[in-house]
Amino acid sequence: MKKIEKKDIWLLVAQVVIWSAVVFAMPLATYFSTKDASATRTSFFVVWGLFQSPVVVYFLNFYVLGPYLFFKHRYWWFFLANLVLILGLNSQFFYVYFNRDNLPSMPAMSTNMWIGFFGGFLMFLVLNCMVAGIAIGIRHFIRTRQIKQQLKDEKAKNTEAELAWLKNQINPHFLFNTLNNISSLCQIDADAAQDAIAQLSDLLRYAMYETNKKMVPIEGEVEFMRNYIELMKLRCNEKTEVITTFDVKQNMDIAPLLFISLVENAFKHGVSSNRPSKIDIRLLQNTDELIFNCDNTNFPKDDADRSGSGIGLENTRRRLELMYAGRYTWEQSLEGDIYHVRITLYIKH
Repeated sequence: MKKIEKKDIWLLVAQVVIWSAVVFAMPLATYFSTKDASATRTSFFVVWGLFQSPVVVYFLNFYVLGPYLFFKHRYWWFFLANLVLILGLNSQFFYVYFNRDNLPSMPAMSTNMWIGFFGGFLMFLVLNCMVAGIAIGIRHFIRTRQIKQQLKDEKAKNTEAELAWLKNQINPHFLFNTLNNISSLCQIDADAAQDAIAQLSDLLRYAMYETNKKMVPIEGEVEFMRNYIELMKLRCNEKTEVITTFDVKQNMDIAPLLFISLVENAFKHGVSSNRPSKIDIRLLQNTDELIFNCDNTNFPKDDADRSGSGIGLENTRRRLELMYAGRYTWEQSLEGDIYHVRITLYIKH
């Protein structure tokens, strides 16, 4: 059974208030116009006699017949239940007709009077059917809004879960490669390796404790990329040229670790041990956009080297689509031996 929530109680109260206003409108008008209590009581009983059937039909359809029959596609049972309900609530018409000869207060009625009698009965049945339709329509509207809200909430939860998964894919990815770099450095320069371990500690501290939010200050991201690039440069020889340009204002937030996979990709595919290599990384902020550019020489990996599987690029594009849908552009190209990627984020004001 569905748990009754506060909004369900307020919905019931609102409907009771509206129907009460309909039923008591005429008696109150009678009272204020005549100041006669007897006339007011008579007016109330007349109005209630007319509206008691529609009121019962409305609430039974809204809370019982609609949810348990109509919206479960039991249409024949729904129509049969309404037919029995409406005819049962208006059985006084049948009683009057079939007992017309035994009712002492029943006046003699002409054919035209009986036609009016049955015409009124038919209109009353139509009124009850309309009230049932209104109840189902209102219930359908509320139900549709609830379903849309549930879908929206579920989508938001799924999006948050997917973003968390994608970010968790990034952290082990760059950690694995950085540890490999330091491992190689240990054989060459132990002191430099010690400094690199301290620098890696700073990187991990940022990745673990500063990126739990949906958005982070851009200055933290810039510092993170600077440190990461310095670590990656440790394994590069004198044939590799690394250029970095960070021209950003300290007044905006971005998604954490958004560009690090592209930086990692540049070092992964853009550096050769025996050929001249170049990596050019730029992050520029204009009035209404943030532009990330990365150009690097391209040295394709062979099939045996699975480090270039492309998971970093796929994760980056997926995170952009989830967090910046409709507010970013992605460009990538290979011109000669230079691989180029450019991401433009359009900043909200």
